[in-house]
Amino acid sequence: MMHMTFYWGREVTILFDSWRTKSWVDYSLSLVACLLAAAFYQYLENHRMRVKIAAAAGSAGKSAGGGGGESGADVPLIQRKFGGSGKWSAARVVGAALFGLNSAIGYMLMLAVMSFNGGVFVAVVVGLGIGYLLFRGVDDESVLVADETSCACA
Repeated sequence: MMHMTFYWGREVTILFDSWRTKSWVDYSLSLVACLLAAAFYQYLENHRMRVKIAAAAGSAGKSAGGGGGESGADVPLIQRKFGGSGKWSAARVVGAALFGLNSAIGYMLMLAVMSFNGGVFVAVVVGLGIGYLLFRGVDDESVLVADETSCACA
């Protein structure tokens, strides 16, 4: 009978049969990779939220009165680069691509945690926290208003 409990050891298989750790060096490098992947997840989530906000601001500005009344210098770079409105605007397509990529990373992180190795679990959670602190814990109101989730795979 197989028990699903956390264990603390250097021998772990993460995601693929070819990603097995046998030594402390392999294990440590794998934990750093998991930590960096989790922080990168938060980095991408921050950019996805900014694109989403720029798309919403772009469509709201266009519907409010033609050009929105903003000069080219007042329009954020993301909005100028990915402007447009409608279902197939560049901002929505970029946002969807970022959502898909971020979802894939989130599910990979979840599966890594499901190796049931305590070190992998701690590395992913610490990486998510560090990434949130560095990339998403900003005081920018427009980003804070966007939807927040605590699940890495959502």
